[in-house]
Amino acid sequence: MEYLDFEMPIKELLDQLVKCHDIGKESEVDVTATCKKIEKKLAIARKDIYKNLTPWQRVQLSRHPNRPYTLDYIKALCGDTFMELHGDRNVKDDKAMIGGLGKIGDQSFMFIGQQKGYNTKTRQYRNFGMANPEGYRKALRLMKMAEKFRIPVVTLLDTPGAYPGLEAEERGQGEAIARNILEMTRLKTQIITIVIGEGASGGALGIGVGDRVYMMENTWYTVISPESCSSILWRSWEFKEQAAAALKLTGSDMKNLKLIDGIIQEPVGGAHTDREGAFKAVQEQIIAAFEELKDLNDEALVSKRMDKYAQMGVYDE
Repeated sequence: MEYLDFEMPIKELLDQLVKCHDIGKESEVDVTATCKKIEKKLAIARKDIYKNLTPWQRVQLSRHPNRPYTLDYIKALCGDTFMELHGDRNVKDDKAMIGGLGKIGDQSFMFIGQQKGYNTKTRQYRNFGMANPEGYRKALRLMKMAEKFRIPVVTLLDTPGAYPGLEAEERGQGEAIARNILEMTRLKTQIITIVIGEGASGGALGIGVGDRVYMMENTWYTVISPESCSSILWRSWEFKEQAAAALKLTGSDMKNLKLIDGIIQEPVGGAHTDREGAFKAVQEQIIAAFEELKDLNDEALVSKRMDKYAQMGVYDE
């Protein structure tokens, strides 16, 4: 397990606990009371640290290398029922954007999301979760398929942004994202969106329009990363912590601004410390959201979605 800087007190206590148990095994000394004291300190330390996280610390947790990614959630929710679908029927299959059909219980869903890699090889294979235009066009193709067969759509957001390369721009990156946003506003099936990691810029918005939008507790959702914001405003990445606070990018900030519908609580310590707990929380939220939406007819569904986004922001005529 890897630990972030602010998690080091937890690591130290865990190391003490392991040593305490080892002493008990290797000798006849009763260390039960000592171990219990360390466990108590550990519980208090975890509660204090994760209760008072700064925006930048939540950004760090969202990028934790052990944090579950889109395919981890899909496999946990659907098991063997998931069938991945490939290609945009135009250019190629974008490995950074995955999608396919799967079931939670007896209900079928179309799952779509960005996928990152776990090591150097898979990160390159997945292009670090940064989709090309064909990825967004594949996502739209799958959403249209779901609409045709009356299947609800679940999108899982986890990307540092759409791929900014020259070839992506040549193939119409901006148009592909804009097209997705337009088509998702009027898609005649339920759309449930969950930010499970990084929700950066148009790369996230390209599959982020939903009837219900949720963020996991230790995620972020904003127009630009804290590092890029810092480099623009201060000409340096050293001010990324101030940028993270100023961007109002956490779940609580987004909920207060009425830009999302709710926050999915993670296990204490983050999703990477208790994957099964995180999977269960996401599954329960998907089912609850679908139950709220399933009885709406097409006209009401699209109308409510349009109204939801029309009411965002502040303007003066």
